[in-house]
Amino acid sequence: MTETKIGVPIFEQEKSVSLYCRFYLRVVFHIVSVIIFWFVIGYAVYIFHQLITEAVEVEDPQVWTLKWLTPCYVTNWNFLCQTCFLTMSLAYDLLEWIDRHESYVAKLLKYYRDLLFSGIVVPLTLFISSMFWILYWIDRELVFPRVYDQILPWWFNHCVHTNILIVIGLETLLQARRYPANRKVELWLNGFIGIAYAIVYYSIFFIKNRWLYGVFGIMTWWQVCLFQILIWASTFIFYFIQFPINRLFHKEEVPKSPEQKTVIQNMEEKTDAKSMVPDSWSLKFRPKTLIENSFL
Repeated sequence: MTETKIGVPIFEQEKSVSLYCRFYLRVVFHIVSVIIFWFVIGYAVYIFHQLITEAVEVEDPQVWTLKWLTPCYVTNWNFLCQTCFLTMSLAYDLLEWIDRHESYVAKLLKYYRDLLFSGIVVPLTLFISSMFWILYWIDRELVFPRVYDQILPWWFNHCVHTNILIVIGLETLLQARRYPANRKVELWLNGFIGIAYAIVYYSIFFIKNRWLYGVFGIMTWWQVCLFQILIWASTFIFYFIQFPINRLFHKEEVPKSPEQKTVIQNMEEKTDAKSMVPDSWSLKFRPKTLIENSFL
């Protein structure tokens, strides 16, 4: 027979099963993602070392850009941010597993994890994936010249430009983030990254007289200005749309019927909520608001 918890409505128990499954799926997803991302970083460091030591011989002027300006690409910035986010997420999952989710360290970790995800990872990832593949489809020489294929395997390109989009898609499905952790800080982070990156590639142009991306080289200056506005505007648009999208998959916790509302009202009158919901690591009796992003 199915065990029935005293004082817990049937519909709440059914919901807890879904939370259980989502929690375990999230843990597995974070473990697999962390392994993949750190492997890709290790491989990238190996390739970069090969280029610096000239173990890879490719005679092409475009290789100079890849060789000496690799740290300047926003794709690499975003990949490092995603790796940090996934590592922090896995660390929080482990703290939750051992019943330390209410500790100060866990709350701090959760807060900065959500700031990083909403303020940087989501806007940058959506911008990078969409812009890269659009330009790649038009003319790959504008963003990823064919000569790079002699250095980087095809799967590496997909790891840093395609897989990153899959990661935030799965994270959105598995983790409720219906509202910002701190909207002001997240907007500042978004704006700071956009301005910092603009300073980087404009500085490279004025110092080295070459563009970091070929797409800028085919534009006039007024077109470059319009393209820059598009870049900044798109990252802010991507930031704001992530929360309505998340709410499509993670509805507000409201009773589904008048009967359920009556049950909840009766329970609130007769039972102290704190005594009914123990401080446990288990997700069975915890509402989504305690699993979502938190405020410090």
